[in-house]
Amino acid sequence: MRRNRPAFLLAVLLWLLLSGCGADTSATPQHTVTLVAKSTQTEFWLSVFAGAEAAATEYNLQLTIVGPETEEDYESQNTMVAQAVEDGAEALVFSAIDYENNAAAIDAAARKGVKVVAIDSSVDSDQVSIYIGTDNYAAGQMAAQAALDRVAGELKVGVVNYDISSANGQERERGATDVFAQSGRAEITAVINTLAEAEQAEWDAAAMLQNHPEINVLLAFNEPTSVGAAQAVKELGLSETVFLVGFDSNVATVDGMQEGSVDALIVQNPYAMGYLGVESAYKLLTGQEGGLEHVVDTSTQIVDRSNLFTMDSQKALFAFEQNMD
Repeated sequence: MRRNRPAFLLAVLLWLLLSGCGADTSATPQHTVTLVAKSTQTEFWLSVFAGAEAAATEYNLQLTIVGPETEEDYESQNTMVAQAVEDGAEALVFSAIDYENNAAAIDAAARKGVKVVAIDSSVDSDQVSIYIGTDNYAAGQMAAQAALDRVAGELKVGVVNYDISSANGQERERGATDVFAQSGRAEITAVINTLAEAEQAEWDAAAMLQNHPEINVLLAFNEPTSVGAAQAVKELGLSETVFLVGFDSNVATVDGMQEGSVDALIVQNPYAMGYLGVESAYKLLTGQEGGLEHVVDTSTQIVDRSNLFTMDSQKALFAFEQNMD
């Protein structure tokens, strides 16, 4: 019997390991989170996704990322929200294309017990636990002030905005309008709402500039409209006479700043939006909401030719590339 004891003990040990007896089987289950974006194409959203994926890895979350083909397709977003709920998502990280028309889908998800975190662009629902993103009114003020500080004399302003139903674009426009009105030396000459697509924004911005040759300041309020506006300024040969303030970081607009078609960029922090959005979803799902703020303002800064090559500006402009390395 003594000769067989080692074999017997080994057999018992193998049985315990295979059956799970003696092991901790109470490990925390992996929570499921779906991020429903406004787009999956722009550098802004790629940076959001990088931040979201980093947080999902850190907190051991099952993360699904979806978004429509265009930033005007709120109906597809609503379908994606409903599908996420059906697929068992416990939390949504959501950026609304349409402040009002996305609300019913979010309310329906919340009635099923899904936690909701809004990032970048909020939605008209009291079921949103946390909003994480830019203070868009303040960002619009920053854009207007950037032009006032850098352009002497009277300002004749053209505004290139995107979907009129998007809360963040309208808040940016309102902030800029208020600052220009208070300055006493700026007049908004023309405003267009175009598609959040660079090609369409270029056509519409070019038409506005041709119809209003008095414009000497141009504001564009997100990445695609900024790319399009910069191309319009360049193609029309107006780099010396039109001061363009754009939003966000794109290779085309950064190049435009160096060659003259772009004069300043209001740069947000999309990586932080993605990371903090998913992190907040995790905390809501694990009962840690007590210490969470309802509104989290991510950082925004002005980049122009004078500070383009500083370390802080390079980190802001190329956050996606740096965080993915």
